[in-house]
Amino acid sequence: MSRGVEGGDLGGARAIVLHRPHAVVASVTRQLQAIGLSVESAWPDLPADAASADFLFFDADMGFDAQFPWQPGAAPLPLIALIGSEAPGRIEWALSAGAQAQILKPVGDGGVYSALLIARHGFAMRQTLTAAVDDMRGRLGARQTVVRAIVQLTRGAGSEDAAYDALRRMAMDGRITLEEAAARVVATPAVDRRARKGTA
Repeated sequence: MSRGVEGGDLGGARAIVLHRPHAVVASVTRQLQAIGLSVESAWPDLPADAASADFLFFDADMGFDAQFPWQPGAAPLPLIALIGSEAPGRIEWALSAGAQAQILKPVGDGGVYSALLIARHGFAMRQTLTAAVDDMRGRLGARQTVVRAIVQLTRGAGSEDAAYDALRRMAMDGRITLEEAAARVVATPAVDRRARKGTA
């Protein structure tokens, strides 16, 4: 099942057009203002507060990585490429920069609104995917920590089942998650655990 693209009100949003002085800038600016966005143009440097903008249109023909204060593909806002040259290298660069939408040059009287919606949707999907991947990495790391803790506890408990029960008891007694208890076990040398057990 696919999610719909939210139309929503774009009025009040802020867009930056990173493009050398050209008629393209005037055309894009005119359309953005008609939709209700505030627009700022810049070239060749982005303003210091660029990351706080809502959209960034950039020149895919003359643009370069050093213009962006973030890593390629890690923009903190939706990117829209303004493409005049369909040379494979420039298209590849626009994609690696993280463009979620494009407008072909010369820019006419339309295309900006749909590019805004497509870019916003693509950006939101990328954020959702990134969060899911980060969550999965965190869970995988936590599971590996639980396995390491059980292996360490097995030496004193005699079996994996007994070690798991001991880990679960530690978590319940400490009112923490199993993963947090496992992290404590892994961080505590076995000698310290035995000493604590002997003094308890």
